[in-house]
Amino acid sequence: MKYRKKPVVIEAFQYDGDLMDSDGAFYVPSWAVNAFHEGVLYYDNLNGAPTELYIKTLEGIHHVSVNDYVIRGVQGELYPCKPDIFEQTYELVD
Repeated sequence: MKYRKKPVVIEAFQYDGDLMDSDGAFYVPSWAVNAFHEGVLYYDNLNGAPTELYIKTLEGIHHVSVNDYVIRGVQGELYPCKPDIFEQTYELVD
């Protein structure tokens, strides 16, 4: 049998290596800021300095590379997606 994925609208942002500008103000969506404050999105710290971004998911901890998209799914879950997969799967909604 074959199945087609139902059309679903998701929210996402492309990770550029940071979540805040040089003044310390977040420039990612509010749901990402909330996830950061709740520890769902977090940085691994090396000698007190943030290094790599991770997401806690139901499947475990996932690394977010620069240029990956961070997706908020239909039930509020977060997960990373590689840019090529994201661009093949999603299109911008007005």
